[in-house]
Amino acid sequence: MTARLDGERGTGMSDRLDAILADAVPRVCPAAVALIAVDGSVVATAATGELVRYADAAGTLAAERPPVHRDSIFDLASVSKLFTTVVLLSLAEEGRLGLDEPVAAWIPGRDLRITPRRLLTHTAGLPPTRRIDHELPGADHATRMAAMLETPVTHPVGGSYLYSDVGMVIAGRVAELAGGAPLDALVRARITDVLGLPDTGYRPASPSRIAATEWKPERRGPDEHVCVRGEVHDETAYALGGVAGHAGVFATAGDLLAFGEALRLGGGPMLRPESVAEMVRDQGAEGAAFRHGLGVRLGDPGIVGPLGAAAYGHSGFTGTSLVVDPGRRLTVVLLTNAVHPVRGGEGIGELRRAVAAEALRLAAPAL
Repeated sequence: MTARLDGERGTGMSDRLDAILADAVPRVCPAAVALIAVDGSVVATAATGELVRYADAAGTLAAERPPVHRDSIFDLASVSKLFTTVVLLSLAEEGRLGLDEPVAAWIPGRDLRITPRRLLTHTAGLPPTRRIDHELPGADHATRMAAMLETPVTHPVGGSYLYSDVGMVIAGRVAELAGGAPLDALVRARITDVLGLPDTGYRPASPSRIAATEWKPERRGPDEHVCVRGEVHDETAYALGGVAGHAGVFATAGDLLAFGEALRLGGGPMLRPESVAEMVRDQGAEGAAFRHGLGVRLGDPGIVGPLGAAAYGHSGFTGTSLVVDPGRRLTVVLLTNAVHPVRGGEGIGELRRAVAAEALRLAAPAL
């Protein structure tokens, strides 16, 4: 299901969204694309900025600064977790795994209390992150993955919410073992092919349409900074070969909107409606500033803004977010590269909330 385009530029309905993005670029991010769909129709779209703006980490302007377009591709960062979640739920539908079965069935030696459900709700007691590239410099991807799978539990299993990229890496590996294929192949077969998303996936072939992220020294050596463009920004995902359960997916705003619309409409043809209902059900994780479903945040004020508790979605460290509000028949996509030229800038939260507020305004006449 691809969102219809019968409400785009030319209707005057994008003017406010244009202004919101223009106010943020380049102050918050060098490039931004936003799409708002109501009841499957795109009612506002805006794209502004430059795919590559800076020639170094100090902020020197680049000699060539290609403009962003609506079909530009962005590193989704942790929005990738939603793709891993859908793959796991599709495997559960087929009986290849149980959400409450120990992951030790696929990863021998793991704590028997760790289940796919606990991995997807960040209640498995695993640490937030692990810089496996620093721990095992020069090691191959398989060796690094094996080490990630053995990461010790550091907090009570089944206890309070503790956001964990490590847990989602393990979730992605469980999907591979249960599904009998690499994670990128599973995402392709179970999501992007069935939805017809040509520009979504891991390890894109060409950087020409991709927004740059950070200038980093680690990729080629401490004495040589490189602008990350077309390679995953996340260090752990990069160390694992660019494909991981927590990060690594690239997409256009249009593709991500179609993915969000599929969830809003009940999952078809990716998932059954009952699987989506379980995905967006409050799973009872305690200790977060929002409620948590399976792989998805419910009513996270940082991304849903005034849409409130009924909206759900996820954000990404690079400056991305996807929000779905079923009650208002809304799907909202914001893609930016707020980590270019370096991480640590301010204002991305304000931008996300402003786009959500505009979505609320546009949805009101449809209710």
